[in-house]
Amino acid sequence: MNLFALFADHVRDAVSQLVAEGAVPAGIDTARVVVEPPREASHGDLATNAAMVLAKEAGMKPRDLAEKLTGKLAALPGVARVEVAGPGFINIALDGSYWPRVLAAVLTAGRDFGRADAGGGQKINVEYVSANPTGPMHVGHCRGAVFGDALANLLAFAGWQVTREYYINDAGAQVDVLARSAYLRYREALGEAITIPEGLYPGDYLVPVGKALVTKYGNTLLGKSEEEWLPPVRAIAIDAMMGMIRDDLAALNIHHEVFFSERTLHARPEGGSSIIDRMLESLRARDLVYEGRLPPPKGQPVEDWEDREQTLFRATQFGDDVDRPLMKSDGAYTYFAADIAYHKDKFDRGFKRMIDIWGADHGGYVKRMQAAVKAASDGQASLDVELCQLVRLLRNGEPVKMSKRAGDFVTLRDVVEEVGRDAVRFMMINRKNDAVLDFDLAKVIEQSRDNPVFYVQYAHARASSILRNAKEAFPDLPAEAGAFADAELSRLDDEGEIALVKLLASYPRIVEQAAAAREPHRLAFYLYELASGLHGQWNRGKDMPHLRFIIEDDRKSTYARLALVHAVALIIASGLSILGVDAPEEMR
Repeated sequence: MNLFALFADHVRDAVSQLVAEGAVPAGIDTARVVVEPPREASHGDLATNAAMVLAKEAGMKPRDLAEKLTGKLAALPGVARVEVAGPGFINIALDGSYWPRVLAAVLTAGRDFGRADAGGGQKINVEYVSANPTGPMHVGHCRGAVFGDALANLLAFAGWQVTREYYINDAGAQVDVLARSAYLRYREALGEAITIPEGLYPGDYLVPVGKALVTKYGNTLLGKSEEEWLPPVRAIAIDAMMGMIRDDLAALNIHHEVFFSERTLHARPEGGSSIIDRMLESLRARDLVYEGRLPPPKGQPVEDWEDREQTLFRATQFGDDVDRPLMKSDGAYTYFAADIAYHKDKFDRGFKRMIDIWGADHGGYVKRMQAAVKAASDGQASLDVELCQLVRLLRNGEPVKMSKRAGDFVTLRDVVEEVGRDAVRFMMINRKNDAVLDFDLAKVIEQSRDNPVFYVQYAHARASSILRNAKEAFPDLPAEAGAFADAELSRLDDEGEIALVKLLASYPRIVEQAAAAREPHRLAFYLYELASGLHGQWNRGKDMPHLRFIIEDDRKSTYARLALVHAVALIIASGLSILGVDAPEEMR
């Protein structure tokens, strides 16, 4: 039951009635009509822009159309009053009989309350993390990993058929650097004293890779040239790094369905063409690739610019600022060419909607990739890119030192082991992804209202405790939340109780809006507000005994209040599940 969507339908029905009566012309487009909470609670429970957006088509002043609509809306069951405000906004207040219906709907639907069909079952590919396979994941990767996973969960809850994908960057120069670093550790494992030069990876995480190479090859790689030993060392090192990365992600309860290797884009079967070759052929056939010259980039000294004829993609034809090179001067493909081929492969796999989660330092790459996806799919697919800003890791306000194991950064595993998965996941999502995030290791384990993850989890634990205590007072109480839908819910007439039900009613709207805006942090904010409502009502019961959740000599009021507690617990558990955070029944 989406209260706001339901009343949006009521508004459209009211417009249809006015059309049938001849009060407004037929054919009015109501697609822009929305129903949302009013700016101020004193204005009512719902507000609609219908008169404002329909007045021009109706050939009426907004307030005049609003007056006609209010007559229809005021007749709806459960509506206490309808008022026109300002230039033509319509505010709607519901009477007390409406909120028990909402609460009963929550209890009946359980953790499926708020589940939407906004995606209509369409396929969508969410690619996130995609860290280079050159070492353990660091805390900077963590934010994109958590954001991408929470977004994928949110989209699935909102009705999309989601595939979670990881792009393995295993074809660039960085994996050759990895192989050379691993080869040094191989020599070390054979007893040689080594010095790791600048430019190679110094972390101790490569020590086991060196030992694994000795186990497989003995000392036979020592007598070979780099051209001979590099490929097998690289393959083993990449496999080891991806195993480490999978383990790091599993520590955050993140699991991808697809791991796509960049090397497969370049591979040419004997006598055949690569995926990139075929992508270029398809673009050439549509005259989207040509040989030409580009001006030097703005701000780059002319003497550093190589003026040469290049293979170029007509990116400007699809909204980019400049056409883009597809081949380097040595004849190798550019990263951009590989990225076009990769996204075309996604399209060929049936994905017309794609979302990529990137670090903020890739912001300049967005426009060209969106242009490329339009071109490669002949306008049938779209790419949304969400950028994640930096994470500043602190402890009591001071920057955290680097990890000894990694060598030059703090690992994701270090952070998870220190503060726990739930704290990492909730706090990484508790701020909009395009804003810099300060993550203080000391603050995220505080047991206080200032620590959002504790405060929300404590609300679920408190609700569970209330239900356990109620079972002791009334042993015959049902265990299932749905059984409480038959309680006398009209007994919930205290302002704090009604405020909680209204918050529950807004959950489906929060889910749909957060999914549409690609902003899972909205859900984290909502859960904090709901937790605050429960804690606040519990505290009021301490001061005013007649408001306590359990009143042993008033079974019917207790039953109704336990229905409310069950509903709050269900929605907190549902929201936390989307964020990938546990809903504990006890806090220790």
